[in-house]
Amino acid sequence: MTDKPLPRLNLKQILTSAQLPALPQSAIRLLELSQDPSNGPAEFAVPIEADPGLTGQVLRFVNSSYFGFSREISSVKLAITLVGIRTIKNFALWSAVFSLMPNPRCGPFELKSLWQDSLRRALFARATAGFLGVKEPEEAFAAALLQDMAVPLLAKEAPQLYVKLLEARDQGRIRLSVLEQRLFGWTHAQAAGMMARQWNLPEEFAVLVEQHDAIDRLSFPDKSNPNLAAVTLSALLPTIADPIWHECAMCEEYYGRIAPPGSPPLVELLARVDQSFVEFAPVLKLATPSKSLVECYTEVAAPAA
Repeated sequence: MTDKPLPRLNLKQILTSAQLPALPQSAIRLLELSQDPSNGPAEFAVPIEADPGLTGQVLRFVNSSYFGFSREISSVKLAITLVGIRTIKNFALWSAVFSLMPNPRCGPFELKSLWQDSLRRALFARATAGFLGVKEPEEAFAAALLQDMAVPLLAKEAPQLYVKLLEARDQGRIRLSVLEQRLFGWTHAQAAGMMARQWNLPEEFAVLVEQHDAIDRLSFPDKSNPNLAAVTLSALLPTIADPIWHECAMCEEYYGRIAPPGSPPLVELLARVDQSFVEFAPVLKLATPSKSLVECYTEVAAPAA
């Protein structure tokens, strides 16, 4: 990776020096309300309506083609009633995190590409969690979407090191977390878990982001935690920046292990994710990738003509 030994970094020191910004008060209040199961749409609507920016985002989200309601939803309370408290809470959470992430100048790193990759993983994890019988797959969606949320911050705090690490990935042949573990003794997944806990996010969420890169270290499939199985599987999807999906065979193998009878083939699931991306991306103001997941799969998995 380099001729000179690179310095080891202390993760706690990095996160402390980075002065992690606080979550918006509206997101904090929603997390507080979620601790009491007796709170309903009326209670959750209050902090959202007190934040005009969040109100607009929530209504745009609910009125997107992703949900496909036949009429426009103009009430926050009705929006929460229709799509569920957990969905809206998670939307507010990851919208807040999106707004807090830096956009560092760090070699090949691009924040927009990171969010495009993250949205595809989130949609994939949500669908997979649904196959596994999870009644509320939004937890898997949120965790998969934010699994790499520490990378922009780490790249901002240690740009020279992360330029070398991102280049050493060799276009996806080596996982970033593997390189981080070798060099630092920790990974961006662990950093994401620490960030989640500093923000007082639910412990279940912290565990999901913290272990998203651990598929080869888990008892798979872990039937006790289908959300974690879905999130770790989503981490095997290709990135937009890499020309070849090097982990395609691994993804197909693990998907075959976990998918219950009647589940679609992997390529069909990828096609669903591609379509959902087109429907969902405008909510996050993201462009559709030039190469679909199905095309990435076909290039690697299809037999030679």
